[in-house]
Amino acid sequence: MRSVTKSIDVNVPVSTAYNQWTQFDLFPQFMDGVKEVHQIDDKRLHWRAEVGGKEQEWDARITQQIPHQRIAWASVAGDMNGAVDFHHISDNQTRITLTLDYDPQGFLESVGDALRFMDRRMDGDLKYFKRFIESHGAESGGWRGAIEDRLDTTL
Repeated sequence: MRSVTKSIDVNVPVSTAYNQWTQFDLFPQFMDGVKEVHQIDDKRLHWRAEVGGKEQEWDARITQQIPHQRIAWASVAGDMNGAVDFHHISDNQTRITLTLDYDPQGFLESVGDALRFMDRRMDGDLKYFKRFIESHGAESGGWRGAIEDRLDTTL
């Protein structure tokens, strides 16, 4: 299992950055390779993305959601888990820290991992998010519910 952590500072309040990140259906606008994210319910997401040159689909379960602080998730039947944390720097600046844990599968994903493809993709996605949220100046929506079910393995 490999873990990658990347951070970026965005010039918006924590609430704005967090609220925008809860709008999962807009991820394709700032995440390279993500074709679609459909929120099934408060805890479940269905993803469709291009990974290693091929289209893949998977479901993820939100395992922890603390308003204005953290969103964590786990793949239901896959090899990618992660979290995004929001840190208050000032009234109009937030540090976003994204962590992904994954296990490269097959030759292409192993080569991509050796070439640090995920590191570069995460850097790019965070830069795209920064541009996206700063250019809009406000979030497009938000969900303030909390989820704390790390031990719940059912969907």
